[in-house]
Amino acid sequence: MIRLPSFVLFLVSAAALCAADRPNFLWITSEDNSPYLGCYGDALAQTPQLDALAAQGIRYRNAFANAPVCSTARTTLITGMYASSLGVQHHRSNVRIPARFQLYPQHLRAAGYYATNNVKTDYNVPDAPRTIWDESSARAHYRNRPAGKPFFAVFNFTTSHESQVAPKAGKTTFRIAPEKMPLPPYHPDTPEIRRDWANYYDQMTALDGQIGQVLAELKTAGLAEDTIVFYYGDHGGALPRGKRNLHDSGTRVPLIVRIPAKWAHLAPVKAGEWCDELVSFVDLPPTIFALAGIPVPSNYEGRPFLGANRPAPRSEVYLLRGRMDERMDFSRAVRDAQARYVRNFAPHRPWGQHYTYPFQVQPSMRSWYAEYQAGRTNAVQSAYWQPKAAEEFYRPAADPFEVKNLSAETAAAADIARLRRVLRAEMLRTRDTGFIPEGMYARLAGEGTIYDYAQSEAYPLARLLDLAEQATARDPRHLPALTAALADAHPLIRYWGATGCLVLQGKAAPAKETLKKALADEWPDVRVVAAEALGYLGEKEAGFAVLVQETKNPERYVALAAQNALEYFWRAGHATLAHVQDAVKGPAAAEPLNRIPAFLLGQK
Repeated sequence: MIRLPSFVLFLVSAAALCAADRPNFLWITSEDNSPYLGCYGDALAQTPQLDALAAQGIRYRNAFANAPVCSTARTTLITGMYASSLGVQHHRSNVRIPARFQLYPQHLRAAGYYATNNVKTDYNVPDAPRTIWDESSARAHYRNRPAGKPFFAVFNFTTSHESQVAPKAGKTTFRIAPEKMPLPPYHPDTPEIRRDWANYYDQMTALDGQIGQVLAELKTAGLAEDTIVFYYGDHGGALPRGKRNLHDSGTRVPLIVRIPAKWAHLAPVKAGEWCDELVSFVDLPPTIFALAGIPVPSNYEGRPFLGANRPAPRSEVYLLRGRMDERMDFSRAVRDAQARYVRNFAPHRPWGQHYTYPFQVQPSMRSWYAEYQAGRTNAVQSAYWQPKAAEEFYRPAADPFEVKNLSAETAAAADIARLRRVLRAEMLRTRDTGFIPEGMYARLAGEGTIYDYAQSEAYPLARLLDLAEQATARDPRHLPALTAALADAHPLIRYWGATGCLVLQGKAAPAKETLKKALADEWPDVRVVAAEALGYLGEKEAGFAVLVQETKNPERYVALAAQNALEYFWRAGHATLAHVQDAVKGPAAAEPLNRIPAFLLGQK
């Protein structure tokens, strides 16, 4: 596939406009759902419309969202780049990207397509206004296009969103009786969890009907044989440990593509068949361009999986997780056809932190947490609420719920080593920005963007990756290197040195004096991590004072990091709840990034 710089596309757009018989594209997305479809073998599902679409199209068995949350997944879609390359991997981060990078609707429009979006944006990118589309609203529709123009139309459905998991008040009848609902092994058996699962399958059936209406409308308009239809979920399932998690439950999605007979030669398999190739969201824009005859921009990072000149299928997909809602985190993963390797760069935090929004809207989330607090969960069910392993390795075919971490198994060592190398190479190739705390973005980027900073020699990525692996290994043998890092000239090196000491907790005692000096570091993110680490080393008062001070930092992401740390300071027993509650009374709890104070103030 030819790749050209963005500015060259305008020179070729006239030629593209002259291409005869170009396909239309109907892009149907549903929110927060794994492959809970009859056509994917889910015996609980009742999805006749999507099952029929699959019978006429291609089902992708190994399709993945690159991130397990809406805004970050949509960032990858709209930009054609990994969110972690651009520094927008955090949920609702609103980080500027280089102005020279055009978004995929802009390229489609330059090539003569009428591009509409109905209706969700949520791109995580402030420079992505609705004007990138010909229409972006609840009324946006391909039927509004000028005569003779091909169209690209998005229809997004929220029926399966996490906000719809809980049954509406007064609902007593479910297609599947809650008491008969099978549960994944990581969920405890409670009435609330059973009701949420039963209701969710009802929502999937309702979603199926809505999608059927869109497909029927296309057929009635006489456009079905001129339109390539894509259907996919925007990331994994809405119930707890689905959305926000890098496991299959959070990243694997249904993907069905129906290609009319005139373009059937552009598909890898025949209609009605499965395709086992690995694909991910970063591949979707290049695939559309390949089918439309549009050169792929040089900055786009995916590869087309349909088309006449498509490259060889990928061997792995790259997956990422940053801050989720108001909770700081950092994990990366690679998934091939047989296995998943996860590297957690914040192993001192659990997968299941207290995210305010799902706790508000999902009885199942509240119920699971209450069972854990009461000591009524087994080891598999408790793991979600406990600190993560530094590494995770799963074989989904044998362990579809990914509850058996094989990272310490000798028999898996060769595969783990291979995928570890793949992950490292991908992080280096894409210049992954995950090692930069959000609170440092503005100062490091200066007048540019964090992407431009990360692409420069000023970002010591290989060195940071080595240090971060040491910092998160929970191995005290790395303490000399971590202590030396605390005195380094580069703030990112100092940050990861402090993080390593925090992960080691009491085993970092020899670094105590160096950490105390870090409380006066010129970079507040370093001060925050050093302060939390010192709580484990007998310096509770000094650490607490710094954390309280930084909760009032005018840089919102520094303040958020301090709020996160202050909660875990309390959980570790380094401060009383009363002192923490008194400290967090100031921040406005209504602002999405300041919901931690609301949670802490509600504790007793």
